Amino acid sequence: MQAAIEQGLIFGLLALGVFLTYRILNFAYLTVDGSFTTGGGTAAILIYNGIDPYAATAAGFAAGAVAGLITGLLHTKLRIDPLLASILTMIGLYSINLRIMDGPNVGLNMREGQALTTVFKPLKEAKLMASWWTVGILAVVVLAIAAVIIWFLATDFGLAAQATGDNPQMALASGVSTDWTKIVTLMISNGLVGLSGAVYAQFQGFADVQMGIGLILVGLASVIVGNAILGTRYMVLAVIGVVLGSVVYRLVLYYAIYWEIAEAGDMKLISAVLVVIALVISQSQTIRGWAARISPFNRGQAVPEPLTAPELAAEPAEGPTPVDPDPVPGRAGRPAPAGPADHAQKGS
Repeated sequence: MQAAIEQGLIFGLLALGVFLTYRILNFAYLTVDGSFTTGGGTAAILIYNGIDPYAATAAGFAAGAVAGLITGLLHTKLRIDPLLASILTMIGLYSINLRIMDGPNVGLNMREGQALTTVFKPLKEAKLMASWWTVGILAVVVLAIAAVIIWFLATDFGLAAQATGDNPQMALASGVSTDWTKIVTLMISNGLVGLSGAVYAQFQGFADVQMGIGLILVGLASVIVGNAILGTRYMVLAVIGVVLGSVVYRLVLYYAIYWEIAEAGDMKLISAVLVVIALVISQSQTIRGWAARISPFNRGQAVPEPLTAPELAAEPAEGPTPVDPDPVPGRAGRPAPAGPADHAQKGS
């Protein structure tokens, strides 16, 4: 179980990146499948060639950010549809990843009889992998990054990004450079995805050109499940819920195999089913109302019921009765102005 939680925390970085685009920018894209491999492949090939693992991990973040920059430029400068721009970037990254790794995969265990150093090597030497110590360390790191994301979204630029996702026309009319906002947010998002790929490649001991296929489902499932648990009313809970959703997602997969409910080849199907269930739950008014009543995070202020007509009649109005500036003739007991017939009678 600890290994599943470790993987959930690592993929929590990916889920945070998906959250920035899916929830904040309202940007549908598939670059995740390519940028995850780009970050993992970049870190793996650098470590394989003797580069410090922490510097290689940072390079994985930078490589993912470049992938986000490409998607952003295709969308904002060439005016390509967001989904199509992300697909084009993902397809192009497949060949680029093969060039980066100089092959379909890179191993991170041994090279010429010498063990390679990764960020997990001290934990492996201390035999602490798949233990609560590793879970705690990863939780601290991931939650620290989540705190940075929360701070970022509270800055002027972060608020501009939220406005761009909510109403780009209004944000543009308010002086926000929506193109620049989209590009930078996409770079941060894919940088987190690349960072997740770099850490995961070191966690599993190799990087593969197909390691990112289908991970957009993992990110979406984590975001939707996490927001269904903690809600989206408060940004802090929404961001932390994304990480929690990633852990819950991994635990569901773990117990599905452990209890022999599904096989390893059924993981993609289970991912799709989880996304469908989470979407149905999040869009169901009945379930959302039930969750709001029992959850301390989604509960809103009670709104008093409007007064009915008899209740309004029972309560006399205080103060003088307002005078209608332009009364309708004959209403409210007022005499109607004299018409032509009345004038004729007075004249006679």
